[in-house]
Amino acid sequence: MWRNWLRGQLDEIEKRGLYRRRQVVEGPQGAEVTVDGRRVVNFCSNDYLGLAIHPAVVAAFRQGAERYGVGAGAAHLVCGHGRAHHALEEELAEFTGRERALLFSTGYMANLGVISALAGRGDEVFEDRLNHASLLDAALLSGARLKRYPHSDPAALGRELELSAGKRCLIASDGVFSMDGDLAPLPALAALARQRSALLMIDDAHGLGVTGDGGRGSLARLGLTPDDVPVLVGTLGKAFGTFGAFVAGSADLIEFLIQRGRTYIYTTAMPQAVAEATRASLRLIREESWRRDRVNGLVHRFRTGAAQIGLRLMESDTPIQPIVVGDNQSAVRASEVLLSAGFLAAAIRPPTVPAGTARLRFTFTAGHTEAQVDRLLGALADLPLETFGSNGGEDRSMTNEALPFPAGHSG
Repeated sequence: MWRNWLRGQLDEIEKRGLYRRRQVVEGPQGAEVTVDGRRVVNFCSNDYLGLAIHPAVVAAFRQGAERYGVGAGAAHLVCGHGRAHHALEEELAEFTGRERALLFSTGYMANLGVISALAGRGDEVFEDRLNHASLLDAALLSGARLKRYPHSDPAALGRELELSAGKRCLIASDGVFSMDGDLAPLPALAALARQRSALLMIDDAHGLGVTGDGGRGSLARLGLTPDDVPVLVGTLGKAFGTFGAFVAGSADLIEFLIQRGRTYIYTTAMPQAVAEATRASLRLIREESWRRDRVNGLVHRFRTGAAQIGLRLMESDTPIQPIVVGDNQSAVRASEVLLSAGFLAAAIRPPTVPAGTARLRFTFTAGHTEAQVDRLLGALADLPLETFGSNGGEDRSMTNEALPFPAGHSG
């Protein structure tokens, strides 16, 4: 019975154009990777600053493994909390301007641990409809009542909050939305949280390291303080180029999470070698602002070129640049065509994004070159207009003439 049910579910997933197949990537992450024996330009990675293969980060990881071994051995509260973990927490707290920080093994676990510790039955959690799945799942698993407001609509959130008088409220949002690339209206969220005495939590996974003064993220970019946003979550597997996550906030918040955060208490700590590698990447984030400048320049180049060939992009000035295709199968076909042209660009489909908004999601890193961006634009110009339906394409009749680069070449 179970085997037939599983087969039927898989057949239905494929029929709807939602079947996911893993690409086997050989070698390290980078602007170029090898897939199925072929070298392609990688426009999928969240390694925004190109630190995953930085020699100093790799060396710190190697030295950490030689000093501490390759496993922590236990959870932080047993015997797994090492000197490297503690040093990284202190450095992350200073970097984010918070009293303390707490490491988690993944970003998903950080969000689950924070929300389930801070909210429960009788409480209410308010979330943007386009929040990352980990934030939504955390609210559902907490036992609190989850209320989702329309994307980036503080007015709608305000109306919902007015109906919650007398209840403890937690507002949770992405800082940079991972599939659209836009920033949350953080100042408006902070104002609403103050008015309602709600607790505001921001997951800045795609902002930290990339945007804001010194790479301190969306909050720094928009001038918000720890008082405005008491709970900050960040991941280490994106701009930091390593693995894991952290929560930063007041000393009382962190101490409470140590006591009540189940995904912290009951999980083996990350290897100390990863913590040492992350300390090295944090130093590079502080010292090498040119990496952020380079990413911003490439994003501007891509958006300018896309406009010249009649592609309508979403409102994003971050390294996340999606092109909505609409139909699931069309998005998959477009991704396959680009792969054959030498570009790795994932087709993002429901439930990751809302139904009818399947897309190609391009991400830009400090490791990319202007020539690679130009070749990508040339390949996009060669895609049939019907690929983008009514969502992604405008007038592309003068495609090749408008290009400041040779069209139709993948390199």
